[in-house]
Amino acid sequence: MRNWRSAAAVTALLLTAGLTAPGTQAALAAGAAVAEEHTASDVHLFYYPWYGSPAVSGGYRHWQQGGHTPPGDVGADLYPTLGPYDSGDFAGAVTQHMRWIQRSGAGTIVFSWWGRDSYEDRLATGVLDAAARFGIKVAWHLEPYAGRTAASTVADIAYINSRYGSSPAFYRDAEHGDRGAFYVFESLRIADWSALDQVRAHSIVLAQTTDTSKVAHFGGMYTYDAIAGATAPGWKQASDFCRANGLVWAPSVGPGYVDDRAVPGNTTPTLSRDNGATYDLEWRNALAPATGGSPSWVSVTSFNEWHEGSVIEPASSTPPAGLGYQTFAGAYGTTGAAAETAYLDRTGYWVDQFAGEVTPPAPDLAAGRAITASSATGGYPAANANDGDPGSYWESLNHSFPQSITVDLGVVSSVGKIVLRLPPSPAWGARTQTLSVLGSQNGSAYSTLSPSAGRTFDPATGNTVTITFPATTQRYLRLTVTGNTGWPAGQVAEFQVFRG
Repeated sequence: MRNWRSAAAVTALLLTAGLTAPGTQAALAAGAAVAEEHTASDVHLFYYPWYGSPAVSGGYRHWQQGGHTPPGDVGADLYPTLGPYDSGDFAGAVTQHMRWIQRSGAGTIVFSWWGRDSYEDRLATGVLDAAARFGIKVAWHLEPYAGRTAASTVADIAYINSRYGSSPAFYRDAEHGDRGAFYVFESLRIADWSALDQVRAHSIVLAQTTDTSKVAHFGGMYTYDAIAGATAPGWKQASDFCRANGLVWAPSVGPGYVDDRAVPGNTTPTLSRDNGATYDLEWRNALAPATGGSPSWVSVTSFNEWHEGSVIEPASSTPPAGLGYQTFAGAYGTTGAAAETAYLDRTGYWVDQFAGEVTPPAPDLAAGRAITASSATGGYPAANANDGDPGSYWESLNHSFPQSITVDLGVVSSVGKIVLRLPPSPAWGARTQTLSVLGSQNGSAYSTLSPSAGRTFDPATGNTVTITFPATTQRYLRLTVTGNTGWPAGQVAEFQVFRG
């Protein structure tokens, strides 16, 4: 069920509240201000409650992985904005996590659980309580503890349902019979899962695979791998299988992967974040019908698996020096403290895209229509601007303004909105194009629909500009470009026209 809110609206609230850096008192106040905002319960973030610190747990847990010595030296290529925190610090770190998760728009965390009375199990009630205060739901990631079997997994599900099922934060999917959700990590370690038939009535159990021959008795499939989403191997087949058999399909997307500090000497596999382009690519693969099919849920790897460098949790822009830490600088055109929350906010953008699939999008009247331009640079013709591919674009002759691009809708139509896009890659830095929108019914006499003004294309908001104007009937729509701060030419990747 997609109960969602605009990520931009929450970001605006945070900025209005004076948020300058995560973890400050301003952040706490801002988080409280948005506590009533709704989130998307079918976007799930893998969440790790396995960290410890001397102040709370009497010693460090997990941060020293790879032979490191916290607090300055931790087993991760990125350094948390909160420092090496404790997963049992419910009033501090965990509450801040819930604020950030709410800011991201994701509505569910998938709690890494390592068996009854494990460290993580003992922290579950505190995390559930913190999540409940922010309207966040909690699903479960059943990890491969020593001796796990199909029978013990069934018993674990019964235990979790009994012990935690009364929490208001306990996730149940209304679209699938109000059943809880249990992801089984490394499910292929066990061949016979027939015992799961005992829990199907009340629980959705997901196998970690795209191999449709390995999911008998499961209620769905997920992938987890933060690297595979860049190529989506087997995703469409898995999606089609799940849809045909009434199963949940929850492909996993991630911003990148690097683990060489946690696993010294390991240089592969590694997947660069590419300043956010990797995360965008994986999200597009998950949502595109040709690759990801039509996901029931989207799972994100991860909120805070620091060892593997797949986090969207804020990473410090000023980590301890001399240890080779990376930062998020450059992500979606951001730097400094603003970059720390770049992946949270970009998650919000994609949550909105996913939520927007609930109702069919308004038709783009310009898609595939005849389109011409006053000029074009070789390899970047006018036809690129309405071919449906956000990566291709029209570019006019350089150093020669004004330039124009005109689309013929084929018939006179009621129009009231133009959406312009440049390629979504962060390599396309923010730029302002000065342009006007003109309309004509006959292709010769044009009137101004929106006067010339600077329109800013920003990678942080998808390099998208929306221009609205009073509804009018037109057949030809023309953009006239007189300036561009990013390149000395007119540039448009998508020129979309919508009804008024």
